[in-house]
Amino acid sequence: MSRKILLLTGDGGDSYEALYAYQRFLEARWEPVVAAPSRRRLHMVIHDEEPGWSTYVERPGHSIEADVAITAVAAKEFAALVIIGGRAPEYLRNDPSVLSLLREFSKQEKFICAIGHGVKLLTAAGLTSGKTLTGHEHIQIEVERSGGTYVSKPAVRDGHLITGQTWTSHPEFYREIFSVLGETTRAAGT
Repeated sequence: MSRKILLLTGDGGDSYEALYAYQRFLEARWEPVVAAPSRRRLHMVIHDEEPGWSTYVERPGHSIEADVAITAVAAKEFAALVIIGGRAPEYLRNDPSVLSLLREFSKQEKFICAIGHGVKLLTAAGLTSGKTLTGHEHIQIEVERSGGTYVSKPAVRDGHLITGQTWTSHPEFYREIFSVLGETTRAAGT
């Protein structure tokens, strides 16, 4: 079984979510691979709350290197996919190669994990009908219009989908991810 985990993002992806995922998988002896529309240094952002604002604000974040272009990725090479939130999902959901990749992971019954606005890619790929999901509160209507059920919980596992609300739910989200990776590893005898 592969120990590679695909982290999917692009310019405008959430800096904290991407870096936390990358370092957390390294810490647990998995091999994180960052995929984006092209292989280069990505401009990431931080979404934060600001007193007096009725929505989040966006600030420049730390950058991260994309190891591989999305079009060069094959799901069979990875144990799971983690979709990073932030602004990147807004435009990645319009990329046919991204949607095809998500459907490839789903067809192979691999775990697809999405946090925050990353859930937008699940709805765009048609993977949410009949599923219970969480994510950033502003994606609730997209989940419901795509036939899913939105719940306001830190993390939710439904079949091969794991979703998390925001970076504040990292503990619950990654607890679910590492639980299924442990199950998958034990089942494969590795």
